[in-house]
Amino acid sequence: MRGWFRLTLGLLAVVVGLVWTLQGLGHLRGSVMSGDDVWAIIGPVVAGIGLVLLVVGLRARNKARRQQR
Repeated sequence: MRGWFRLTLGLLAVVVGLVWTLQGLGHLRGSVMSGDDVWAIIGPVVAGIGLVLLVVGLRARNKARRQQR
């Protein structure tokens, strides 16, 4: 079970970051964030943090699997 929390949080951050980026760039409409340049900057930062969490979670999960053997 080790690493699953980081994987889940990382995946969520990547998805949210992508949505925020698309809204900031004006590709997704219907929100206060649509067309706002700030979200076009914040989105990729959040997605990058999510990718880091995914890598850390995968490493922790693989390490736990190796220790079980």
